[in-house]
Amino acid sequence: MDVNKNSYTFTFAAVMVIVVAALLSFAATSLKEKQDNNVRLEKMQNILSSINVSVERDAAEEAYAQYVKEELVINNSQSVDGIKAFDIELKKELDKTPLERNAPLYIAEKDGKTYYILPLRGKGLWGPIWGYISLEEDVSTIYGATFDHKSETPGLGAEIKTEMFTSLFPDKEVLDNGEFVGISVMKGNANGPHEVNGISGGTITSVGVQDMILDCMKSYIPFLKDYKTAAIGQAEETKLASID
Repeated sequence: MDVNKNSYTFTFAAVMVIVVAALLSFAATSLKEKQDNNVRLEKMQNILSSINVSVERDAAEEAYAQYVKEELVINNSQSVDGIKAFDIELKKELDKTPLERNAPLYIAEKDGKTYYILPLRGKGLWGPIWGYISLEEDVSTIYGATFDHKSETPGLGAEIKTEMFTSLFPDKEVLDNGEFVGISVMKGNANGPHEVNGISGGTITSVGVQDMILDCMKSYIPFLKDYKTAAIGQAEETKLASID
């Protein structure tokens, strides 16, 4: 074959494209199981981080089993059977109306206390933002929070994932006289129990966090109130039975 002809160049280029595509396809297929597992373990790490449990990826599964005692799916204030909370894609659920959503809920125990972990997802300036917030047994007080993003501006909106920002949330309250109000992410001077200071220069991302909390958490509050009441009643019954 004459290597100086255009036909040779086109043939060689076509063969290389096919070979490279085949190699990339093989690599993606062969590594998919490992990639999926890494995503699963990272999700466990993030859930645990919301209750201030920090573990390496290799230890995430064992720690998750130790702390997370129950996984529930909430739909219209009711617990739904037959759906795994961990497998729910929150991005798809948020396209539905609040009454149609399947909302995953993780119930954890740490140092003898119960915490309710709620996943969040919303929009920042340049792309999606997400995270987890844990509530204490009163269903109002925030115990811990963790946030992340896809493409927010470094030094500005991207600061939502730093401890400087997430440390503002513990002890803040999402209920006001029993009514859900969420958390206001303000431009300075946040002094109230339902307020935190936003990121300087990252106003749109800060508002995105505020809207994300408001939109995602409201699906849980009616159920959590009932769940808490039922848990208290069961505990009292158990205590009386032990006395008898």
